[in-house]
Amino acid sequence: MSGTQDWKALPPAALSSVFNGPSCVSAYATSLAGSRGESQRSANSCGLDLHPGAVSPAVVWSAIIDRAEDLQPAGRSAWPRYASLVNRASVPGTPQAWTRRLLRCGVAAGPAFVAVFSLEGAVRDGYRPLRHPVSSLALGPRGWIQAGNFAVAGTLFLAGAAGLARAGDAVASSRSAPALIGAAGAGLIGAAIFSTDPVSGYPPGTPDALTRPSRTGTLHNLAAIPVFLGLPAAALACGWRSWLAGQNRFSLYSCGSAVTMLTTMVLAGAGFGQSPRLVNLGGLFQRTSIITGFAWLTTLSAQALRRHANHCRSSMSQ
Repeated sequence: MSGTQDWKALPPAALSSVFNGPSCVSAYATSLAGSRGESQRSANSCGLDLHPGAVSPAVVWSAIIDRAEDLQPAGRSAWPRYASLVNRASVPGTPQAWTRRLLRCGVAAGPAFVAVFSLEGAVRDGYRPLRHPVSSLALGPRGWIQAGNFAVAGTLFLAGAAGLARAGDAVASSRSAPALIGAAGAGLIGAAIFSTDPVSGYPPGTPDALTRPSRTGTLHNLAAIPVFLGLPAAALACGWRSWLAGQNRFSLYSCGSAVTMLTTMVLAGAGFGQSPRLVNLGGLFQRTSIITGFAWLTTLSAQALRRHANHCRSSMSQ
């Protein structure tokens, strides 16, 4: 449950049975009205000393929760009964809710990015996904689609990194992993700003390799470094922390993802460099590297999100 709809789902009678006080039922009802004046009066009726300029329904509701124990007769506890009705961490604007939203961004980043470039690569004339890099989709009249895809993915990476840093997870909340994931997000945004040079004959009519790279192409390649090196480094860092925490399966998965991502990126680079044996597989190797690294981030974020939710529920029940 989350938000105002969760509050409305609680009938006054149920709330009264929790707090045993009509003043709190009144505060609850008038808080839902959305009026700051009514919320202030409701807060006063509950004996809550709140600054008038800061009073809102959410503030009043949070304050009522904090005063639940004081409103009970001696020897009775409201909190366990209240926790069975609504999760305090679901109130909009709380740090726990923001952490969950940020972690969900990390979960969504990879699937969204891969879906867009896969669909666009499938319908683009003259584009061969097995041969050409993902970045080449940012060239041509429809290039804005992939440029936007880079920008959105980079933003989601930054949000996911912030969520991992806030989650307090034993594996993902070290300084190194969120910083490296955030650097990868910044690199994706840089890739949206600076387009790549033509590679392997795309767009049609361009040479397989330029004799001299352009300035924007060079900046694009520099922006890719924190993506294709930062994610493997983050995976190795999390793999080490997972091993120390006794999570051997996730540790092996993280290390395997890092090795796979690095290896396939080296092969992709050889293909884009026009190696005769690999030139027609450069796009395949690059996609393998991207999907491996981005899937690892999705798994890491989902794992941190699950543990964060479990931690919130266990804290509420105590």
